[in-house]
Amino acid sequence: MEALVLALLMLAAVLLSSVIDQLVPKVSSPLIQIGLGLLIALFAPSQINITLDPDLFLVLFIAPLLFDEAKNVDKGALWKNRRPVLSLAIGLVVVTALIIGFAVEWLEPSIGLFAAFALGAALGPTDAVAVASLSKETDIAPRDKSILEGESLINDASGIVAFQFALAAATTGTFSLLNASLDFVVSFFGGIAIGLALGYLGNFLVRRVRSWGLENTTFHVLFEVFTPFIVYLVANQLGTSGIIAVVAAGLVNVISPRTIGPSISRMNIVSSSVWRVLSFALNGIVFVFLGTQLPKAMQGTWDDVSIDNGVLIGYILLLTLIYVAVRFVWLLAMERYHSHRSPKGQRPGWRADVRSSLVMALGGPKGTITLAVVLTIPVTYLDPLRGVVAFPQRELIIFLACGVIVVTLLLATFVVPLLAPRKPPTDEDLRCDETQVSLEILRAVIEELAARQTPENRAATQTVIHSYNQRIARIKNSNDILDEPNTALRLRALDWEQDYVLKLIEAEEVYPLVGYQYLSRLAHIENLLKHHAGRWSLQNAYLRLRALARTGWHRLLNGLPGVSPTERTQAIRELQIKGSEHVVGKLQAMLTSPECNEPAEDVSALVMEYQRTISVLRNANPSITALARTGALAMDVERLGLRLELEQIQTRYEEGDLCRASAKRLRENVYLMQVDLEDNV
Repeated sequence: MEALVLALLMLAAVLLSSVIDQLVPKVSSPLIQIGLGLLIALFAPSQINITLDPDLFLVLFIAPLLFDEAKNVDKGALWKNRRPVLSLAIGLVVVTALIIGFAVEWLEPSIGLFAAFALGAALGPTDAVAVASLSKETDIAPRDKSILEGESLINDASGIVAFQFALAAATTGTFSLLNASLDFVVSFFGGIAIGLALGYLGNFLVRRVRSWGLENTTFHVLFEVFTPFIVYLVANQLGTSGIIAVVAAGLVNVISPRTIGPSISRMNIVSSSVWRVLSFALNGIVFVFLGTQLPKAMQGTWDDVSIDNGVLIGYILLLTLIYVAVRFVWLLAMERYHSHRSPKGQRPGWRADVRSSLVMALGGPKGTITLAVVLTIPVTYLDPLRGVVAFPQRELIIFLACGVIVVTLLLATFVVPLLAPRKPPTDEDLRCDETQVSLEILRAVIEELAARQTPENRAATQTVIHSYNQRIARIKNSNDILDEPNTALRLRALDWEQDYVLKLIEAEEVYPLVGYQYLSRLAHIENLLKHHAGRWSLQNAYLRLRALARTGWHRLLNGLPGVSPTERTQAIRELQIKGSEHVVGKLQAMLTSPECNEPAEDVSALVMEYQRTISVLRNANPSITALARTGALAMDVERLGLRLELEQIQTRYEEGDLCRASAKRLRENVYLMQVDLEDNV
């Protein structure tokens, strides 16, 4: 039961981090999740102690995350920059592992050289989530961004392989460079071969199922989620790297077909949504888990009297400095080589190369992979001579890795934006106000639906229009757009109703006492809207005097005592129905008029308000059959609205009001609503 409560707390922390990330965009989501995990650990009634099997941790968290990254990476840019990417993902990882390993063994000999190499290998991979978030605020060159993304994908695999070799050497006490090199080649290239083979096999199976006419979205999406787990387990069982096999299978992108069709589009939309949620949840759980383990990992080392706490902090800062320095020198050499091979007119110069290298050096923070692999260090292992022994300085290694993760994340979050210029708005961004255009699109759909309204589908149309009004309200709220009441429109509606009632009185179609009493009520509402509640206006006084005079005149002429209160109430009710119907007609004509300058959501909301008043006055209690019929018609109207929305998006894109990215995002939202609508039918 405690494990279930802890799992729910971690999921709640991931969910809360998605909200905080929107409120505090300057702070990266991994830092937010680490902080929430730390709060869980601090306020937990007992110390949180979680032990996971190393292989289970890798296959449960790392395999699906790497598969998703490989599936979505820009493969053209990755191939174009394959040399610098492989240089960073393999060469730099090995060099970093060696240099940090020697440094750690020199600083703390009790750790052991091979265990220190394992720590250096764990610190090799960069975090893809943090790398992706850098380009949101900073102006990173497209080539640099592509290199960072490719590196964060491939160095995960190479870092894990190097870590596993170093860990095996640390637990067995033997190491052969020749054997390790052969094992590395077999593990690396064997993993690639198995990943490609399983990827194409999966592609064949999907095509075969589709050839049978089974276009089942649930099957395809679950098969795609299932793929990284089976690829990892098969490759690992055959003695090759399961991580590299998963990356190779993801690059093949075994599930998504190359053809186009409604069912395939539906599958792609559902698949992208599932993977977006799954990857965010897995990444978030790992970082929240890091936060929960920080007190435990630090407490034992912090309380160790053999090492001063100031020295521990110094170790973390020194390792971070060594890592950044090695990475910077490697990147600078790589950039200078690239500049030397470029045409003379396109060479950026020393200052630009230094700046770019420094940004890329700090833009490679540690994260999910580092934490995942370092936690797979066993607590004990079987020594051939001494039997079961404790792994040397395991808590200190985890402490150092966690410290470097936090420091590099802080550097990437707060220092990189100072070094890299803020991303300037492009011409496309300047002319693309997605929020305003989205509001205009929804208003256009409301106007079109109102124009196609018939007496038979009036209730269903108003239901759908109400949902569009709610979407407009949500957009305004999320973008801090003040939504003040449209008093001018309501005053115009009252003027129409007053003029209509006066015409009815003049035509003697309504009893004057009833008519002027109702006019008095409308005048009172008008005063309230104008914030003059309780005050006598000239028009109100004139109307009251006129009502009294005419009422008295009719009583004298006819000798009648006047209508009874019950008859007067019923007459006012009928007059209010007529006046409301007159206003609804005016508002609907306004809504469909091209010369209307009022927001469509305000006009349609006022229409529904008057129509609700009419329904209440008529005591309309619809039957279950009528409600079911309205619901079915509402489905048809909603389908029409979504089609109109797609047409509006395309029109706005062709007219240049929407940039390509915004148009794509809006279309995907409509496609998701269409899928949801059809699933609910």
